[in-house]
Amino acid sequence: MKNKYSLHIAFLSVLLLTILVNCKKDSVKVALTVTLAAVTNITSNSATTGGDVTSDGGSSVTAKGVCWGTNQNPTTSDSKINSGTGAGSFTSSLTGLNSGTTYYIRAFATNSVETAYSSQATFTTVALAPALTTTNITAITSTSATGGGNITADGGSAITARGVCWSTAQSPTTSNSKTTDGTGSGTFTSSVTGLTAGTTYYLRAYATNGIATSYGNEISFTPGGTTVTDIDGNVYHYITIGTQVWMIENLKTTKYRNGDAIANVTVNASWATLVTGGYCWFNNDAATYKAAYGALYNWYAVADSRNIAPAGWHVPTDAEWTTLSDFLGGTGVAGGKLKETGTLHWLAPNTDATNSTGFTALPGNYRNYGNGSFNGVGYYGYWWSSTAYDGSNAWNFFLGNLNSTVHRDYFSKQDGFSIRCIRD
Repeated sequence: MKNKYSLHIAFLSVLLLTILVNCKKDSVKVALTVTLAAVTNITSNSATTGGDVTSDGGSSVTAKGVCWGTNQNPTTSDSKINSGTGAGSFTSSLTGLNSGTTYYIRAFATNSVETAYSSQATFTTVALAPALTTTNITAITSTSATGGGNITADGGSAITARGVCWSTAQSPTTSNSKTTDGTGSGTFTSSVTGLTAGTTYYLRAYATNGIATSYGNEISFTPGGTTVTDIDGNVYHYITIGTQVWMIENLKTTKYRNGDAIANVTVNASWATLVTGGYCWFNNDAATYKAAYGALYNWYAVADSRNIAPAGWHVPTDAEWTTLSDFLGGTGVAGGKLKETGTLHWLAPNTDATNSTGFTALPGNYRNYGNGSFNGVGYYGYWWSSTAYDGSNAWNFFLGNLNSTVHRDYFSKQDGFSIRCIRD
């Protein structure tokens, strides 16, 4: 009987030991592990890296890749790239990075149990030269002017110097005359002094960061004697473009040169039937539209023998408009060099607008000859020539917000368009 109980006890002991061993084996887990490859091919907005899943943790790897951010210890909640499944090595291409920026990066791997991360590394994208535009020249006197610029991107490196530079030769640099107007991105104003009256200058905004100095578009201007006043007392600035001298504002006069009034026609039906000189303000609202866009005139006001332009000036002919566009490289590109930059007046995208000439063309639009209605500003600017096409139509030049083309066409003499004068 004793031997029988001894055998039972021995059997139970062996069974218990077996269970304990198996439980201990089950409690030992294999870790999910991943390493990060070196970050290479670093540019201003991209880089290459990858990793290696060295152990799947006993469960299939359902995702692997890299994650990154500008804060330490990034996770898959930050920017990431999935680069496949399963154990083993992988390659990841990072895009859409910001220039001159330091990033933290880790490789990751996910199985049914967890997401594991590699140790952290850092890298810094390549900084670029700044991007900027030159502000239109204003407040021109015989010895001074006001300029400036707008730095739209610092290239990923702090702007340490900015201003404008100018010379009597094209493409001025900071080796020529210059201003120094602070640091940082954004807009700035520059006071240009020590100029000589009657001399044509070329001016560009500049910005310097830790990589390079960049320049904005070039603008030319001539100080001294650069304004003309019409019979109403409106003052216009003017610039030289090639062999021509153009006003840089649209005409605002309400009188002919001899003092006679030009008819101000506000009623739509009256405008539509008018066959003598007339003018209006856009939407009949001088307070809103006069200062920026000037007046809209029908062609009969242009052709009137009493002369609508100030003394020494005239409405350009069809041939003179063509001379302007030809000098600027042809009708396909000249418009961008004439249009005011930005979207203060032009509607987006204001394609290819650089205003490198300083002409500052604005989208004053027009008044329709058929019913006297006004068409919304922002899309187009239309300017009369003094050249008739036939008994009912005359040549016109216009610019649009969607391209850099100078368009030439003929329109009804009863249409209401802007006027930009040229010097005799």
